[in-house]
Amino acid sequence: MARLGILHETRYSYARPVGFGAHRLLIRPRDSHAIRICEASLQTSLPGETRWTYDAVGNCVCWFTPKGEADSLTITSRLVIDRFPAPLTSLQIDDPHTISPIVYSREDRAVLNPFITPATDDDDRVLLRWLRRQMERPDEPAIDFLLRMNATIHDTFAYKARPEAGTQTPAQTLSSGEGTCRDFAWLMVEALRRLGYAAVFATGYIYSGPTSALRGAGATHAWCEVFLPGLGWTEFDPTNGLAESPDLILVAHTRTPNEAKPISGTILNDPGEAHLSVKVEVRLLDTLEAAA
Repeated sequence: MARLGILHETRYSYARPVGFGAHRLLIRPRDSHAIRICEASLQTSLPGETRWTYDAVGNCVCWFTPKGEADSLTITSRLVIDRFPAPLTSLQIDDPHTISPIVYSREDRAVLNPFITPATDDDDRVLLRWLRRQMERPDEPAIDFLLRMNATIHDTFAYKARPEAGTQTPAQTLSSGEGTCRDFAWLMVEALRRLGYAAVFATGYIYSGPTSALRGAGATHAWCEVFLPGLGWTEFDPTNGLAESPDLILVAHTRTPNEAKPISGTILNDPGEAHLSVKVEVRLLDTLEAAA
């Protein structure tokens, strides 16, 4: 178990003062058996009302409406969390047995259906052709297949950070051979959905220690979660080739990347030229021997 400190600072600056509508903040993890929040604070450069809710899939959401007008807005979240890892090693997994088809119970499938249905089109069958090349044998255990796909994306695609908003379609990532963490996560999510897996787009933070060189540190990170009978939601990070890693800190999981924006909102009036800067720091505070 490790205790981590997280700083997430977002600053918007505008050429002219603007007013502000409601802003949706998706920046706080939910307490779970994997993460315990020890300290949390939220600071904003403007006063305003905040209201905390959970969305339809259980993500923790803060609604913040700044008051007045200004030519900048800064939102700073500080967290201290305890992270409880749950490694996949040494697990005896009997279900599911194969990658095709994966079998969910009727009760699970009633909940999982929205996350099994693909959210993108594949008109030119670019994704389907790539997916067929990943298939080896029909009786391959699901966990082996998922780990292999995770490693394949990590090994065969070039990582290229992209400050612009938006996520590439799986076809765009396959055609270009490169992308950022959100592109690789979305490629894996949509590929697995076409095989009948329930998969979601996961977003949060990643801890990269002084001796590691994990991609995606210094910003919000994205990966894929897959629902497996007997294991539940299981994390795969194709950007770094990680699975159920203690370095992944989940904030939210959503059906599509568009729903996973850390901060989204509206401004009033013409801002002129606008700039966005984001700073994320994750540091180790302590290592703890005992689990909760």
